[in-house]
Amino acid sequence: MILSQSQPHDSVDEASASQDVGFKRELTLYDALMINVGTTLASAIFIVPAIVLATTGTAFMSSLVWIVAGGLSWCGAVTFSELAVMYPRAGGQYVYLKQAYSRFWGFLYGWTLFSVIQTASIAAVTVALMTYLAYFIPMSAATTKVGSIVLIMGLTIWNCFTVRTSANLQNRTTVIKLLTIVAIALICFLFGGDGLAAFQEMVPKAPATRTVAGLGAAMVAALWAFDGWAMVTFVSGEVRNPDRVLPRALTFSVIGLIIIYLLVTNAFIYALPAADMMVSNRIAADAVEHVMGPIGGGLVAFAVIVSCIAAVNGLIFTAARVYFAMARDGVFFSWAAKLSDRKVPVNAILAQGVWASALTLTGRYDQLFTYVVFTSWVAYLLGAVAVMVLRQKDPGRLRPYRAFCYPYITAFFGVAAWALLLEVLWHNPRDSVIGLSIVLLGVPLYYYWKRRSKNIDTADSSFG
Repeated sequence: MILSQSQPHDSVDEASASQDVGFKRELTLYDALMINVGTTLASAIFIVPAIVLATTGTAFMSSLVWIVAGGLSWCGAVTFSELAVMYPRAGGQYVYLKQAYSRFWGFLYGWTLFSVIQTASIAAVTVALMTYLAYFIPMSAATTKVGSIVLIMGLTIWNCFTVRTSANLQNRTTVIKLLTIVAIALICFLFGGDGLAAFQEMVPKAPATRTVAGLGAAMVAALWAFDGWAMVTFVSGEVRNPDRVLPRALTFSVIGLIIIYLLVTNAFIYALPAADMMVSNRIAADAVEHVMGPIGGGLVAFAVIVSCIAAVNGLIFTAARVYFAMARDGVFFSWAAKLSDRKVPVNAILAQGVWASALTLTGRYDQLFTYVVFTSWVAYLLGAVAVMVLRQKDPGRLRPYRAFCYPYITAFFGVAAWALLLEVLWHNPRDSVIGLSIVLLGVPLYYYWKRRSKNIDTADSSFG
């Protein structure tokens, strides 16, 4: 079931829609799907299956992890659909938290998105891309960093032209990515079979090595692979017919991602011996190379590079709208609130690109992974609670879409988010504390911008 208690398009909150008069509503359902799918299917689909298998041991257990992670993401998608349709404007979750709590909480989310969630994701995916590029060109650590910065800034400049230019690149690279992924899976199933034992086994023979902690780590990795299902909400102000398009884009993309991850993971397991898969840092290339030789591995590595380009482009494209919305509200650099003649927040895009480039110089892939997961799910937890808060705070507000099976699915998603945060904090305390500290650094920054801006209502925040 996709929609619940839906109403005609003209029921969209016109006040909300009018907030983004500077933008053009030109993104279609197809564009929205390509944003979500293209951004989510980044390096993780070529790396995380090995992590999941290493802690589960069989195709059955690995598939179970992917299904549960996908189910949780679907719960988030149907929950956030209510918020997206209520506030179809640039900013996504920044707007939702601002409306539910205060500008303070909205700012903390936006600050965290800028400082670590989105920019660190851009950095992490770019680093992964360079790992696959090393298949063709030997790279030193310094060369990898320089190449990452060049790619980030190149795509940043590309996204400064027009919305259609950004969307077209996203659409085309995502289609290439999907065709390649299907081809990879078919090749593995047709010519593989060395991993048949792991594929056939239901329960690992050595359960002592498959602890609850290990399964928790596998779940964290899988959820990171799904992270991106909410990207389209950042560009809600540029989506046509948002009350119809946004819920469908969120829900359809998650369902499609579940199918893709199951297909590809089982194809890798079937093609590659388990011992090789568990130690591989470029599992897709290794799997196809195993059944086709060096040519197959090279072709896959090239396809992975294209895939990562689509993901980085989508990340750059979407989040800059959040910083634009923050600047418009007076809680970010004022110059980030400016639109170009072509209705693109160029300054916000450039600021994001510069900071993401800086992160490639300072963080390792595994550190960035933890920072992103922890801070992202703090935001998801607050978003789930925001749906409940707004139901109580503003019960008479028009809701063209209502969260499916409310409050059960929304509450379940919130509890799951809390449990995931505890899991990450317990097993990665140092990196989690660093991630939380980055969030808290936003507190003095909020008051700095609050004092500078005349647009902030002092009564808007319970924190001052």
